[in-house]
Amino acid sequence: MSSTVRIALDVMGGDHGPDVVLPGAEIALTRHPDISYLLFGDAGRINDILKQHPRLAAASTVIHTDVVVRMDDKPSQALRHGRRVSSMWRAIDAVRLGEADCAVSAGNTGALMAMAKVNLKTMAGISRPAIACLWPTTRGESVVLDVGASIGATAQHLVDMAVMGAAMARIVFDIERPTVGLLNVGVEEIKGVEEVKEAAAALRGTGHPGLSYHGFVEGDDIGRGTVDVVVTEGFSGNIALKTAEGTAKQVAEFLRSAINRSFMAKIGYLLARGAFRALREKLDPRKSNGGVFLGLNGVVIKSHGGTDAEGFASAVDIGYDMVRYQLLSRIEAGMNDRPQVAATGPAEATVSGELQVSS
Repeated sequence: MSSTVRIALDVMGGDHGPDVVLPGAEIALTRHPDISYLLFGDAGRINDILKQHPRLAAASTVIHTDVVVRMDDKPSQALRHGRRVSSMWRAIDAVRLGEADCAVSAGNTGALMAMAKVNLKTMAGISRPAIACLWPTTRGESVVLDVGASIGATAQHLVDMAVMGAAMARIVFDIERPTVGLLNVGVEEIKGVEEVKEAAAALRGTGHPGLSYHGFVEGDDIGRGTVDVVVTEGFSGNIALKTAEGTAKQVAEFLRSAINRSFMAKIGYLLARGAFRALREKLDPRKSNGGVFLGLNGVVIKSHGGTDAEGFASAVDIGYDMVRYQLLSRIEAGMNDRPQVAATGPAEATVSGELQVSS
């Protein structure tokens, strides 16, 4: 692999476009000097901002595009109007053409997934991609997937996600055999829908060299960090993600309200500032920003659409790691040893074009 990690950026994506994407790219460049960028978007706006970031400008090539995929575009609209000409499509296409090793966008999630799947296609043996995210836990972090790529899953797709999620966890956590759990309504083997139970039976009976199957996990196990990888289908995964984000904001609001309630409460806050600062760092969503599209013939990262420069830099960091530590090769190797499940689940899952993962 090249000594330089080439990253294509959809500069126009997200709520703030170049005003966040470019400063975020420079932060990531400071952490990883071996990055080079392809910047797709409005060349005039990009070059104006690059004047303030000479180091980033030196590491970048600007490619002008006229079309921007809007945050409220439906995937079908984005494909119809933005295919081959939008900043989002061109960034993904650079990966397909071998001009970039990874694409990062803060744009419309459904459109990004649709374009990535059409352009890059799924890897051999994988029926459809999944979105994996890093989830803060009391023990550190876990990989959770699928958090919104599609609704519903066959048993085989759940098994495939276990293999793909474990490949990502080996990179992120530097663990030889990450523990994997299937999200379920209980830990008892008799509970759950048939697809989940069939996937459990297949995973339980395998000695897969790249993962260690833990069993069923429940919703509260995600935050506890009971396993390194939590596998579920995109409907429940997206709800879990949005619930966790909302709960974090609710807790923060409760704390602010409690601190401002009285003079003594404010004194208590001053005495405990260090603890509150550590809590804020732990709950900072920017540090775990960046969903990885797993199962494609290329690396694509989805950044939170409303993040700031530091958050976008975290998404670039994840993309860098996935390339540098050869995510695609690890998934391909894992798929060779995956257990097979008889096709007894639903015929086809629904593509979650309208589900927006933190966008």
